[in-house]
Amino acid sequence: MSGTVTARGLLAKVPAITAFFWIIKVLATTVGETFADYLNETLGLGLDGTSVIMGVALVFALVVQFLTTRYVPAIYWVTIVLISVAGTLVTDTLTDGYGVPLIVSTIVFGLLLAVTFAIWFAKEKTLAMKSITTWQREAFYWLAILFTFALGTALGDYLAETLGLGYGPSVVVYGLAIVLVAVAWRLKWVGEITAFWAAYILTRPLGASIGDLLSQSTDDGGLGLGTTTTSTIFLAAILVSVTYLAISKRDVIRTSLSA
Repeated sequence: MSGTVTARGLLAKVPAITAFFWIIKVLATTVGETFADYLNETLGLGLDGTSVIMGVALVFALVVQFLTTRYVPAIYWVTIVLISVAGTLVTDTLTDGYGVPLIVSTIVFGLLLAVTFAIWFAKEKTLAMKSITTWQREAFYWLAILFTFALGTALGDYLAETLGLGYGPSVVVYGLAIVLVAVAWRLKWVGEITAFWAAYILTRPLGASIGDLLSQSTDDGGLGLGTTTTSTIFLAAILVSVTYLAISKRDVIRTSLSA
């Protein structure tokens, strides 16, 4: 019986929510911001060239992710990094390429995310991570993830740039907002799933603000490390963390047959 339970647990296509999950999530969102800027500006690929390259890479990663029958740390987190870059590029293209105001992008992506959640819940009756064991639920999951990244990018840029909050203060604001979500969950003011998705959305602008703070020039309010150095540091941190999880399997979801 225990062997069957373990096999069922390994069918989950996403990681367990541990401290490592949140650490790598922030690292990935930071890379999503800086690596997109690196390809776009430092390498001079432009938004169109960067979007094509990263779009193809993301489609390939998603195909591999869907073909797996269980959670594989390397595949999952590569997909997260790529979808983080894609979310940044979608918002940047709308803003820089088509002149869509950031507040409009924020509202639109917020509505699209809400609609995704509504349809997902109506069909599956749950938004829980441990329930991602079928391709239908996984499809809803990755669509929601894409919208959280695009929404987080738009919201982060709106506060930091349009409203002039700045990168450093933005890090503090989003950090405190995540702490408030955690406190609300601990006090049982909000449910576990609501708290998770609220924190997930907020970690996107937090990571983006950290990335901009580290990479942007001192004249623009950053620390001047540049996109190359910042991306390298955070990609290395992700590699070390994911390697550890692949070996230790500390973030594998194991559910009972009744889950």
